[in-house]
Amino acid sequence: MIRKLLTTASILAAMAAVPAAAADVSACLITKTDTNPFFVKMREGAQAKAKELGIELNAYAGKVDGDNDTQVAAIETCIANGAKGILLTASDTSSIVPSVQKARDAGLLVIALDTPLNPIDAADMTFATDNFLAGELIGQWAKGTLGGEAADAKIAMLDLDVSQPTVGVLRDQGFLKGFGIDLGDPNKWGDETDPRIVGHDVTQGNEEGGRKAMENLLAKDPSINVVYTINEPAAAGAYEALKSIGREGDALIVSVDGGCPGVANVEAGVIGATSQQYPLLMASKGIEAIAAWAKDGTKPQATDGKSFFDTGVALVTDKPVDGVKSISVEEGKKLCWG
Repeated sequence: MIRKLLTTASILAAMAAVPAAAADVSACLITKTDTNPFFVKMREGAQAKAKELGIELNAYAGKVDGDNDTQVAAIETCIANGAKGILLTASDTSSIVPSVQKARDAGLLVIALDTPLNPIDAADMTFATDNFLAGELIGQWAKGTLGGEAADAKIAMLDLDVSQPTVGVLRDQGFLKGFGIDLGDPNKWGDETDPRIVGHDVTQGNEEGGRKAMENLLAKDPSINVVYTINEPAAAGAYEALKSIGREGDALIVSVDGGCPGVANVEAGVIGATSQQYPLLMASKGIEAIAAWAKDGTKPQATDGKSFFDTGVALVTDKPVDGVKSISVEEGKKLCWG
């Protein structure tokens, strides 16, 4: 009998060690796509942390970047299934807001990952890279690398989507500021008047989109010598377009992500510099926040001085520029993902 009582006590102690109601807590992860390595790593981070905390995780994704309808349907499913929270990388940061509000009204904690909603406080919190800073770092690096030639640069801006999700606007505008170009309305891209900007085109964040966008802008001005790209798959496509006309060696390509293939492309000279972000950390911290919300209603807090929880960014290059903080490719390899 004593042995049985001890066994029962041990079981009760083990149950107490599990987060409150963990067995009954479910969460949703909704990403833009399920193919981009950034979102693959995000899903892995969420799954690992959910398993650790005993939370059931259901993952959903748009068919392509920009697929708002599928994300709306996923939110509806999460509400109907009684999820405690949603981690969301929104394809359309404005159109998704009514659905997010519906989820919050139903008692779900909604955390935006990587891409702030518009307005940012439409979500309970945002866990993200400082995307404006990420863009600013590659802009400063490109300007510093060109030196005096920056005054006569011909710049191609390879953005994400015509809906201008916040992540794309922040990186784009950060790059321009870092390069020393006056912004128009900082809440959108495309209204700048600096003659160095050849134009903007959209890539959907993938290699084929990057190639086509680069071809379009090269048709407009074949002398482009600086290429800003929303992410590293788009950068790889831009490089292929330049290579097809023998210009791969005389145009600077800069990007944002810091995935292992992107860091490898920095090492190979395809990309001059990239701003590395940390999707696994975003997702794992998001799951922890949902667990805390389910346990006692605690909401996550923003980083001091910011309107979001900052998960960090670092410029990766083997060609450092004075005054622009960076890490080497070797360091980037140790921190990369995908």
